Amino acid sequence: MPTFRIERINRELVREISELIRVRLKDETLKETVLSEAVCSRDLSHAKVYFRTLTPENREKVQMALDRSSGLLRSLLGKRMHLRQIPQLHFIYDTTEDRARDIEDILDGLDLPPDGRRGSLEEEIS
Repeated sequence: MPTFRIERINRELVREISELIRVRLKDETLKETVLSEAVCSRDLSHAKVYFRTLTPENREKVQMALDRSSGLLRSLLGKRMHLRQIPQLHFIYDTTEDRARDIEDILDGLDLPPDGRRGSLEEEIS
């Protein structure tokens, strides 16, 4: 369970990295990146930054561009954020929406009555 301080740093990381990608980095591949969440370790040595892309076909190119620019982003974060240690950034593609879509497809495929209720107990017994 992250502390309030870590949660605040996580939110700040997402906001600052998004701003840096939008304003400071010149790589056009990164412009279609949408950051969803950051999760820092307790000692702030590492941070997993979850991202999505506007077009799923460019996922690999965006991943490589983010990995290439992680050092520069960390350096720029060090100048903007007032932390003793800036975490090493690890970018991970966020599959939450894909998993939610799969679960929704499974639920849509179930054969349930329209009102969502099962029959009464007497109907099930007979």
